[in-house]
Amino acid sequence: MDLSQVPHSKSSNCRERGEKKRERRGERREERRGEERRGEERRGEERRAETVLGQRRKTKEQTVYEMALLLRLGSQLSSCWSNFSILGVFLIVFTLLFDFMKRRRRWSRYPPGPVSLPFIGTMLCIDFNKPHHSFNQLHKKFGNIFNLQNCWTNMVVVNGYKAVKEALVHRSEDFADRPYFPMYEHLGYGEKSEGIVVARYGHAWKELRKFTLSTLRNFGMGKKSLEERVTEEAGFLCAAVNAEGGHPFDLRFLVNNAVCNVICTTIYGERFDYGDETFKKLLHLFENSLSEEAGFLPQLLNVVPILLRIPGVPQKVFRGQKAFMDFIDVLIEKHMKTWNPAEIRDFTDAFLKEMEKGKEAEKSGFNYNNLRLVTADLFSAGSETTSTTLRWALLYMLLHPEIQSKVQAEIDKVIGREQSPTMKDQVNMPYTSAVIHETQRWGDIAPIGLPHMTYRDTELQGFFIPKGTTIITNLSSVLKDEAVWEKPNEFYPEHFLDANGQFVKPEAFLPFSAGRRVCLGEQLARMELFIFFTTLLQKFTFVLPKDQPRPREDGCFALTNSPYPFLVQAIPR
Repeated sequence: MDLSQVPHSKSSNCRERGEKKRERRGERREERRGEERRGEERRGEERRAETVLGQRRKTKEQTVYEMALLLRLGSQLSSCWSNFSILGVFLIVFTLLFDFMKRRRRWSRYPPGPVSLPFIGTMLCIDFNKPHHSFNQLHKKFGNIFNLQNCWTNMVVVNGYKAVKEALVHRSEDFADRPYFPMYEHLGYGEKSEGIVVARYGHAWKELRKFTLSTLRNFGMGKKSLEERVTEEAGFLCAAVNAEGGHPFDLRFLVNNAVCNVICTTIYGERFDYGDETFKKLLHLFENSLSEEAGFLPQLLNVVPILLRIPGVPQKVFRGQKAFMDFIDVLIEKHMKTWNPAEIRDFTDAFLKEMEKGKEAEKSGFNYNNLRLVTADLFSAGSETTSTTLRWALLYMLLHPEIQSKVQAEIDKVIGREQSPTMKDQVNMPYTSAVIHETQRWGDIAPIGLPHMTYRDTELQGFFIPKGTTIITNLSSVLKDEAVWEKPNEFYPEHFLDANGQFVKPEAFLPFSAGRRVCLGEQLARMELFIFFTTLLQKFTFVLPKDQPRPREDGCFALTNSPYPFLVQAIPR
């Protein structure tokens, strides 16, 4: 054995043992590090688990809190809804009680009528585009006198000759008032300026009516001077008709122009040519203003005036009325520029002079705003009904050529074809007079007239009617009363002729109404109807153009009952 190699072996073994120890220590360190890592991972997982659990607990707590809030909010809403329900029920009950108190009839012997609904009353029972038709149906059901309610406005409709005559003639002052018309306020209508046609019954109305009648007489109404003016205008009308050369045309504007010229000359001292575009515009505005007053909406606005306080409503609904009054303002302003107090030319001049009398005159309604409204009233009353009646008369001549031939034969016999007709001729022309009156009856020009109002508590045919009740006189039921007229539903001139062929006028002929509110222009209208009608038939024969359908015989209602547009041919005689 080589001893020199022994130490080397020992040292080698020691190194190996040392390396093994180091390896074991390294392994133990790695194991400890692994355990530490695993411990950290476990602790991390535990922390994450705790975080998740915490979040879950927080979410659960938040959910519980939110649920509690929702339950509390729901409870409050339920309480509020209960309060609102109670309030709503209270308001409904209060409104119904208020409506009942407004509409409650406290009077015995009050006229019967249809069932009145809350708020709207009986407005659904009426066709406001043809109210006289609705009234005639209700007349058959409830009798001559029945009540209606436009919202909270009490109304009584009077039908038949006897009832209407008792109201307007025998109890004229009781029924002489007019209701207030809020829908005219935007035109200047009010307490101190009501015009004359719709003015309340009282001192101011009496003074204005007295002044108006006196002034119109001074300017020829009922006199030869006005008759000459009408005759002259009839000549202008015939010239305009002749200018159509026998071609089909609508005579509406020519007739309107002729009639309006007569009243314009009296009111404003001015006559317009038939081709005048300004005057055509005036007539067009006037027609629009009338049509705006018919229908359901104007009636609703009149009985619920608070709706008129909505900005823009009057200007939009009654645009034609405002435009018409603006035109009247232009005529008056133009007139005032040439006014001379020493020279009274016409009605406007006379009114302006009356205004100068100071406070006493103002108390009687003589102010600038009333000048506008009174002249507009006279223009309307003096033109619309007369021109409409003439159009109906010519329509009936188209539809009844045999009647037209009889009228022309009487004209030829009494007047001839060259001489102009005069009012003196009327007494010798019973058939022509009968045709004109039958036109007024059958044409039904103003079927319900203008509303009246009771001036005091009164009675009518055993019914009690309290003060302030709006009264509608159904003139259509008078002009077609089966107890008076032989053939109420036909055009029959013999209604106005006796057995000897002489002219007679039944008492039930009330186209101009009656009593204290009878039409101011009745005399002028009668004169114009006779002279215009006889002059036209003296010069022309009116025929229906070929290939034209038969014109409608029913009317179009817009305060007045006018014929639908139709074409005509005028053949010179």
